[in-house]
Amino acid sequence: MKIKFTILFFLLGFSFSFAAKVDTLSVHSAAMGKSIKTVVISPDKGGKGMPVLYLLHGYSGDYSNWVNKVPALKELVDQFGFMVVCPDGGYGSWYWDIAGKKDYQYETFVSKELVNHIDGKYNTVKDRAKRGISGLSMGGHGALYLAIRHQDVFSVVGSTAGGVDIRPFPNNWEMAARLGSYAENPEKWNQHTVMEMTHLIKPKSLEIFIDCGVDDFFFGVNEKLHEKLQYMNIPHRYLTMPGAHNWDYWSKSIHYQMAFFNEVFHKPSEPIKK
Repeated sequence: MKIKFTILFFLLGFSFSFAAKVDTLSVHSAAMGKSIKTVVISPDKGGKGMPVLYLLHGYSGDYSNWVNKVPALKELVDQFGFMVVCPDGGYGSWYWDIAGKKDYQYETFVSKELVNHIDGKYNTVKDRAKRGISGLSMGGHGALYLAIRHQDVFSVVGSTAGGVDIRPFPNNWEMAARLGSYAENPEKWNQHTVMEMTHLIKPKSLEIFIDCGVDDFFFGVNEKLHEKLQYMNIPHRYLTMPGAHNWDYWSKSIHYQMAFFNEVFHKPSEPIKK
């Protein structure tokens, strides 16, 4: 028994002597004229040319949410061997570019400025085949929105508990402050909701994984998106589990999300069809 405990403590000590590295950066956005806080989690043994997952926070959150509220994220980064980048998306930006509002150019920041900065600073694979994006809630919608609009940048996208159709919630989460009221700007809302963007997904362009808890207030819109993707013959994976719109659920779902991205990052890629 004593020998077993000694071995156990040795193994524990060995495993904890290696851990993912966490950097907090200030990344300048020329589009917004300000610096954006961003957390970068790198595997202890990153090796040469790492894939990258951009992981977005939800409404009222910030860049530190994922790494602080989900300690297992660092272990998953070490396990799978790819980088995770968590940018600040503002209190309620929905990761859109809003015309005439310099402080809200988060589509440009995440999909162009941040990607270029990370590829310039770290030893990443500078190829869409090894670049993905996901997020929770507002960030789940943001990930799908950005991936669909920038299929030349991202090859794989996830969403956990995403607000994938914003129109049933016209008075919530500052969306009307960005887009104007739904009643007066229905077309603008249609252009900014993932549910009305599925026709833009090119064949074999995006690997898609969506999950949501069955007690989540976004469960209904995720079900509808799943049904629409099925109807349109757009391949995707869809997972439902017990859970509500909270960190208890997100802390579990990230394990499935990370495993999915790992699988896609390590399979042969096909060229995008134009």
